[in-house]
Amino acid sequence: MSTYIQREDRGAVSVVRICREKQLNALNLALMDELVATLEACDADDSIRAIVLTGGEKAFAAGADIAEMADQTAIGMKKLGQFRVWDRIRGITKPLIAAVTGYALGGGCELAMTCDLIIAGQSARFGQPEVKLGVMPGAGGTQWLTRAVGKARALELLWTGDPVTADEAYRLGLVNRVVPDARCLEEAVALAQRIAERPPVAVQMIKEAVYQALDTTLQDGMEAERNLFYLLFATEDQREGMRAFMEKRPPEFKGR
Repeated sequence: MSTYIQREDRGAVSVVRICREKQLNALNLALMDELVATLEACDADDSIRAIVLTGGEKAFAAGADIAEMADQTAIGMKKLGQFRVWDRIRGITKPLIAAVTGYALGGGCELAMTCDLIIAGQSARFGQPEVKLGVMPGAGGTQWLTRAVGKARALELLWTGDPVTADEAYRLGLVNRVVPDARCLEEAVALAQRIAERPPVAVQMIKEAVYQALDTTLQDGMEAERNLFYLLFATEDQREGMRAFMEKRPPEFKGR
């Protein structure tokens, strides 16, 4: 039985909710294990084409559970290996959209940035305050933030540890859009449903190509893109999409 995570399927979209609200959804080890297992189950479910990850009204996730780390040693933290589950989130092939209201700080901000897209409610606050605790981000904060907002702004946010509002996060390019809190989840689900209507194999290959662009040269990225483009001509969805276009009718994509 789920302790920290709830899953609700809405047609082809799965809504995954973090439920540890008394602790402002602090990300302890058990929660992260359960979260990643749920995301992987959604990814393996052929009936699901997109995933929305959300939290509570006060917090998407206010950070890591400091009580689990306060008395650890360097070797103890290394053996703990808590970041291995974070690497598995990067292996999710389907679109993953964060719907964020309230605090998304530390590990919560990293979790939001690990998602492919972020829809933010007006109350959302994003930040990496680890420096105030004598440490630094360890689940990708320095990497995702730099890629999203650039070196200078990333360093300012990481060095000061100060949070930014949803509107500032939008201006920085960290989030896709800002909406009233009451509409945040529904906006994310609506976007996920639009994406779910697209051919699933093409959607997943686009995701693969975009993330490869973050890790390689332009030339290697172009080569990878072309190979994925060619590969899509082995799918039924490619034939259906082009026939539907010529026949002036809506396509019916099957994910094959």
